[in-house]
Amino acid sequence: MDEERPTPAPAPGLPRPLEGISIAELEAYRTLLEREIARVDAELERRRSLRSAAEALFRPPPSGERR
Repeated sequence: MDEERPTPAPAPGLPRPLEGISIAELEAYRTLLEREIARVDAELERRRSLRSAAEALFRPPPSGERR
């Protein structure tokens, strides 16, 4: 049986209602979100690198070659 992973709950305060927020607050909120996106991008890159390394380690050698 294939179990589905539960969907993570959104982070508290995300998405934040934008009505009634000043321009300065919106700019600060945007900066915060951009930093979070950069953090997520860095983690994705790290994990992709680890996956590639693991796949290379366990990939069978091309035919005719020995390890």
